[in-house]
Amino acid sequence: MSNRVVCREASHAGSWYSASGSQLNAQLEGWLSKAESSTRPARAIIAPRRVFILGPSHHVPLSRCALSPAEIYRTPLYDLRIDQKVYADLWKTGLFERMSLQTDEDEHSIEMHLPYTAKAMESHKDEFSIVPVLTLPTFFIISSDFCHWGQRFRYTYYDESQGEIHRSLSILIEWGWAL
Repeated sequence: MSNRVVCREASHAGSWYSASGSQLNAQLEGWLSKAESSTRPARAIIAPRRVFILGPSHHVPLSRCALSPAEIYRTPLYDLRIDQKVYADLWKTGLFERMSLQTDEDEHSIEMHLPYTAKAMESHKDEFSIVPVLTLPTFFIISSDFCHWGQRFRYTYYDESQGEIHRSLSILIEWGWAL
């Protein structure tokens, strides 16, 4: 039994995004600096920090969702740790298959989110882990229960005076309706 840590290389770095950590960091900082930020404090904190990344399989047919054999996902910025406890719990369900490292490195759907995840979590890089799951080519509908529309919920219109719809939703959050 080997104690060698299995690492998934950033196999698409240099083709789909920069392989240079400093160049990638500068690009991400530039893009993120243009995004509007909220000056309000967080309304909720989820701990421990885990980032689930679901990506559809583009190269291999799957009968079930698949887990990586890797423990580490490399990025040009820094390595991301896979949450082995969550992986063990998922594996025990019998509902997942294990992909090969080659399949993992050939696939880009999860990897494309890794640099942004690394940058967004940079100030907490030793405090979070990722849970990458390769999914069937399935259409996901994810309900966040973020807001309710219709007479039953006393919210029936989009207030165009607030601008784009996300601004109306921000007003709902301020009022505490969405949380």
